[in-house]
Amino acid sequence: MGLGSTTKKIQMLADTAEKMYSRLNEVREQVETTQTTVTETGERVQTLETEIVEQRAILEAVAEELEIDLDAVTADAHILDAEAAGDDAAAVDDAEPAEPDA
Repeated sequence: MGLGSTTKKIQMLADTAEKMYSRLNEVREQVETTQTTVTETGERVQTLETEIVEQRAILEAVAEELEIDLDAVTADAHILDAEAAGDDAAAVDDAEPAEPDA
C-alpha cells in the first residue's frame, strides 16, 4: 500500500468527520429550537388555562345572577354534540358505496 493511498483514505476520513460534525451541529441547533418552542408552548398553555379558569368563574357568577343552571346547559351541549357526531357518522356510512353481491 503506497503513501498516496493512505493519504486519500485519511482525507476521506477527515471529510467524513467534517460532514458528521456539521450535521451534529445542525441537529444540536434543531434540538435547542425544539426545546425553546416546547418551553414557550408550555407557558402559553399555562396562560390559557389560567384565562379559562377566570372565564369560567365569571360565567358561573353571571349564570348565578341570572339563575341559570350551568350543569343543565352543559349537559344539553354534550347531548347536542353527541347527536351531531352520530349524525356525521351516519352520513359517512350512507355515503359509502354498497358492496355488490357476489
